[in-house]
Amino acid sequence: MITEEALLLARRLWDYHHMNHTLTKSDCILALGSHDLRVADRAAALYLQGWAPLVIMSGGLGNFTQDMWTETEADQFAAIALQKGVPADAVFIENRSTNTGENILFTARLLKEKGIDPNSFIVVQKPYMERRSYATFKKHWSDKKVLVTSPQLAFDEYATDEIPLERVINIMIGDLQRIKYYPARGFQIYQDIPAEIWDAYERLVALGFNKHLMKD
Repeated sequence: MITEEALLLARRLWDYHHMNHTLTKSDCILALGSHDLRVADRAAALYLQGWAPLVIMSGGLGNFTQDMWTETEADQFAAIALQKGVPADAVFIENRSTNTGENILFTARLLKEKGIDPNSFIVVQKPYMERRSYATFKKHWSDKKVLVTSPQLAFDEYATDEIPLERVINIMIGDLQRIKYYPARGFQIYQDIPAEIWDAYERLVALGFNKHLMKD
């Protein structure tokens, strides 16, 4: 059972991970693949609302999905977009990447091969990975404008049977650790972590939420 203390601390991390960007019309929507198919729903909705004329679904089989699926994240995302009415000629698929850095690098390569050079992106990701996705995008593609968004769900609404709350909290903690240490490794730009957020991280780790921490 997850205690009230853990829930309070987890909500602090959830709020920190959100970038709270205000969307503007952009050249491209980039959906970063994962085990959460609601990201594809959000990307498709943004296209249908007219926020951008192009959608890229990026993702092979990553850390979580390699043991869940045989069809790549990007291909499943693209199928959802088509089902929701996004035209096939507006959907590009990058289905070899296995992490966020590769999502960005392989997408850049795909667009270059197709002779397309968008200047502005709306990146769609899970709610608790907005900040890390932004930091990774700006590290690898610093000359592009980027806004980040996610499925519009509150903390209390997000967990499902397939994505239980305990896993969500563990992943949020692991992602916060990566936000702190990945800039020194060249994977992300620096992001300020307020003291109260890092304190929440340390308290949650002490409570046993350590399943997604870096191994080195």
